[in-house]
Amino acid sequence: MFGRRKDGRVLKQIDPMIAITPYLMPMRCDAQVMLDLKADYEKLARYITEKGAEGHKITFTELIIAAYVRVIADLPEVNRFVANKRIYARTELAVSFALLKDTAEPGAIEENTVKCFFNPRDTIFDVSDKVKALINENRREEADNLTIKLTRLLLNPFLANTIVTIAKFLDRYGILPKFIMDALPFHTSMFLTNMASIGMPAVKHHIYNFGTTSQFISIGAVERSVVPGPDGKPVRKRMLPLGIVADERICAGAVYAKMVARFNELMNNPALLEVPPESVQFEEGLEYDEKGLIKRRKTQKQQPSVSA
Repeated sequence: MFGRRKDGRVLKQIDPMIAITPYLMPMRCDAQVMLDLKADYEKLARYITEKGAEGHKITFTELIIAAYVRVIADLPEVNRFVANKRIYARTELAVSFALLKDTAEPGAIEENTVKCFFNPRDTIFDVSDKVKALINENRREEADNLTIKLTRLLLNPFLANTIVTIAKFLDRYGILPKFIMDALPFHTSMFLTNMASIGMPAVKHHIYNFGTTSQFISIGAVERSVVPGPDGKPVRKRMLPLGIVADERICAGAVYAKMVARFNELMNNPALLEVPPESVQFEEGLEYDEKGLIKRRKTQKQQPSVSA
């Protein structure tokens, strides 16, 4: 309340044109911008094969998450969010995604939604280990995380309306308990869905008005296309389509342009993700601790000078 939240620090030194946009576009559905990207599938597949031969089992999903984590290390503005018409620097770096659970009944489909927390200094190997551990823990048929337990409480329509209304009110004013934020997938830096796993094309999924999600990325089924080769002649290639939806209110368009350029660079050379970033950027008076959480930077008080 009053600009204080467990998951963010309100930004004060911000461009007036950016600060006014939440008042002009109060909901995320007002401010969605959509983009299609295509990554070189063959280049990524070769990299995954090479790492597999070295004993590292890496997936396309993990590569995309690792690239996003590295972008945040370079451009912390992308990890902002809007709540109650104010712009916050997020105090964590998290990615939510849905996964299919293993079921004993053939043909049965049951989903679980999880959230994974990262440190902006994470390499592709760190990201891969964290994602795999979370998936293994939540894919089991009997696995019921707090998200599933909370949603089961909402099967009664009257109870659902009451609880959701209260949760929205508490979230708007920054007093929703942190353990509930951690359980819900909607309070996250980025939401990721892998449509390729079910043979679907990349979709441009809306970002939720509830919660703090600022970006949604969708991975689509591999596409075959013809692109210009190095000599200008057409070349057949397989591309991995990505659908991106972002909240345009959190930062300037030029920052998003840098995000796309950096993301493309990492997708074209995933080996860059094998080493930690040379430096990690942060916003006004903030820094990352050893757990990857953003905290206030400690400043030393100047001692008053003593005249002789």
